Amino acid sequence: MSVSAADIQAELTAALQPLALEVQDDSHLHAGHAGAREGRHFSVRIVALPFAGLTRVARHRLVYHALRTLIPLGIHALAIDAKAPGETDVPAATASPRNP
Repeated sequence: MSVSAADIQAELTAALQPLALEVQDDSHLHAGHAGAREGRHFSVRIVALPFAGLTRVARHRLVYHALRTLIPLGIHALAIDAKAPGETDVPAATASPRNP
């Protein structure tokens, strides 16, 4: 079985009930890469309430846990952008103790 973006979206929706979810298959960008033979490459952007108050590592663990049955079926790489509701991207240059 080959894992699809729709499979990932279904698992994440069931497990985390996201307010926003985007799953993209990036496999075509990795054609010829040794890992491309072992599975597909995906990017996930997700906003979900269970991420509130968690570190980035803890959020990624929740995503990996939700996808635990799909990973061995053909996910080689997974780029994750996981946010809690109300969070926005802050450029690194402006995120400092002196310039919050």
